[in-house]
Amino acid sequence: MDQNYGANNIKVLKGLEAVRKRPGMYIGDTGHRGLHHLVYEVIDNSIDEAMAGHCDTINITLTKNNSCIVSDNGRGIPTDIHPTEGISAATVALTILHAGGKFDKDTYKVSGGLHGVGVSVVNALSSELKMIINKNGEKFEQNFKKGIPQETLAVTGKSKKSGTTIEFSADPSIFTETVTFDFEYLAKRFKELAYLNPFITINFKDERSNINESYHFEGGIAQYVEDINKKNVVASVYSFSSKIEDIEFDIALMYNDTYEEKFASFVNNIRTPNGGTHEAGFRAGLTRVISNYNAKNGAAKEKDVKISGDDVKEGLIAIVSVRVPEPQFEGQTKGKLGNTYVRPLIQKSTYELLSKYFEENPIEAKAIVSKALMAARGREAAKKARELTRRKDVMSVGTLPGKLADCQSKDATVCELYLVEGDSAGGSAKMGRDRVFQAILPLKGKILNVEKARLEKILKSEEITNMITAMGCGIGDEYNEDKLRYHKIIIMTDADVDGSHIQTLLLTFFFRHFRDVVEKGYLYLAQPPLYRYKKGKKEIYFKDDREMNNFLIENGVESLEMQGVGQNDLIEFFKMVDHYRSSLQALERRYSLISLIRHFIENPDIIGLDIKDMYEEIEKFLLSNGNNILTKSINEDSIHLYVQTKGGMEELLINDDLFGAPHFNEASYVFKKIKDWDLEFEEDIIDVLESINDYAKKGAYIQRYKGLGEMNPEQLWDTTMTPENRVLLQVTIEDAEIASEAFVLFMGDEVEPRRNYIETHAKDVKHLDV
Repeated sequence: MDQNYGANNIKVLKGLEAVRKRPGMYIGDTGHRGLHHLVYEVIDNSIDEAMAGHCDTINITLTKNNSCIVSDNGRGIPTDIHPTEGISAATVALTILHAGGKFDKDTYKVSGGLHGVGVSVVNALSSELKMIINKNGEKFEQNFKKGIPQETLAVTGKSKKSGTTIEFSADPSIFTETVTFDFEYLAKRFKELAYLNPFITINFKDERSNINESYHFEGGIAQYVEDINKKNVVASVYSFSSKIEDIEFDIALMYNDTYEEKFASFVNNIRTPNGGTHEAGFRAGLTRVISNYNAKNGAAKEKDVKISGDDVKEGLIAIVSVRVPEPQFEGQTKGKLGNTYVRPLIQKSTYELLSKYFEENPIEAKAIVSKALMAARGREAAKKARELTRRKDVMSVGTLPGKLADCQSKDATVCELYLVEGDSAGGSAKMGRDRVFQAILPLKGKILNVEKARLEKILKSEEITNMITAMGCGIGDEYNEDKLRYHKIIIMTDADVDGSHIQTLLLTFFFRHFRDVVEKGYLYLAQPPLYRYKKGKKEIYFKDDREMNNFLIENGVESLEMQGVGQNDLIEFFKMVDHYRSSLQALERRYSLISLIRHFIENPDIIGLDIKDMYEEIEKFLLSNGNNILTKSINEDSIHLYVQTKGGMEELLINDDLFGAPHFNEASYVFKKIKDWDLEFEEDIIDVLESINDYAKKGAYIQRYKGLGEMNPEQLWDTTMTPENRVLLQVTIEDAEIASEAFVLFMGDEVEPRRNYIETHAKDVKHLDV
């Protein structure tokens, strides 16, 4: 026991320090999703102003400097001195957690931001943030760096406008994966907000690619449902709104001729991907209406057919949007609504309004009921197939599949099932595992693509029935979570193209037929290491390039000695240089003449020159580096070059598409941060980084693994299966609609959309196995 444990061991994180220390607690993660969550937190404040009736226009701009600007014409954050904090209320909102107008019922009757952590978290995780407030005829400004005010809020001029503008740049020391905002990803959310709030206009501009879009949908969620539909209509859109007690809601739905459901629910404009009481109320009301209509008006032989909640999902496209004064969400990411009183109110209204609609529109009603009956018949066919499978199990020696090497424990909360690609890797896993709690099921080849098959066909696949039997929880309407035999189901495949395909087929299977397993957090992806580093008796495994590069930097930076610069600062600096190098490598996969592109990044003034002066700079650079310009074509907005280099002939089109490319902007932004360190080196910084890496590699053996078959049982256990060392990726569903669209695109029947996607994104591939 440590006898030195005392007051000094208790760390107090003041102000926004806690956010920078544990950002995942506030924004989910520090990858792509967390980066864009920053934008959502800022725009949610503007939307709350709009819902309160004080704002009708929101402008969002992605700048060439990789910052994001969100501006509204609302009332503006209060600028007067806060009564208890002694500083401006606006500064309080940006620097203190759990501070905001959402706790005052008079300011916002309903709002998306409830915890008062939104904009302060954005401030904490930004390298720079600028706040401009137009209020009461004056313009106020304040700047922040990493959440710290650089000056007090001050009046900088007069203004006839009102509203708040926030401009921020994500901190690359926090968001090491990427700091480049994805236009399409954000545009989807902004369109969503415009559908949900038909009285507002959202203008979205991307200066990097000169894209300007405006979203305003007077048709609201009824228009949203129509725009989602891409198939033949079975029953056209019906929408209704209601207010009961203190909640308001809007619902729109239609049916098409597909088997899948497209459903989205919202609470105070916040998407609730995990549903909740509002969604449960709508589904219960809809199922009851369809079931009752069939019982009263259906054909004699179908009146007694029991229509379940799953049967009414096929072909359903629906949006449920509710406004609740004090919603109870599960955590800051607001994935599920918990207010119990909401369900019966929405169920009652849905039942009453839909019943009336069915009576007044018998053709639409019969089409919807017919669709549900067809799904019910399919469910019955699948049930018979399951019964047949069970009979086979009873007749066999054991009820578990023969290939399954089961574990000894019967406690599902500790048991793990590894779904392993191939008998060879399965054999190693069986030999290397801990038999007490780890079960192994080898899978032969690639399983059936369930996106193209109904359940009765799926149940004829031996590999799939083996998985279902091993899990023990049933499938479809017989699914019972209590009977699930393992609370960790781990997909373990090779790190090659075939392994990725098998992984995708399995993810499709779980998403379509065991979504509850995914949503409960029971599904994982094993992460076999990509590298093995051995130096003397020291042996370390790394899961990817970034992890190994960080290790090399941490262990190689001691080869540098710089006056006045500490080792920790050098480590942080060269991790940023590595980020810069990765961005350049991503650019090199898409473009030729990377040395010239890097010259543009490191000398941004060239980009602002007129086309002739720009060409002169380009020519000077290329010739000074021993290149020969074979042909050139210059017009008013582009330069097309064919250049003879030491590596052969290279072609490059220099225009706004190049300068607006996400990786170009990412590299430019990171290089600007590198320049801010103001460190001088005799050599090129990337060459210095290579020297650091070479120093750390000296005397070491580094092995790059391709597949599980290259590891013996002991290595597989040490790196991928022992809970002490392994890395598991938990599979989650951030946005069920986006996920569903992705599975339809990549695993569905239609070839043309998939071909178009591949042609568009082929050059963005990072790892190609040929």
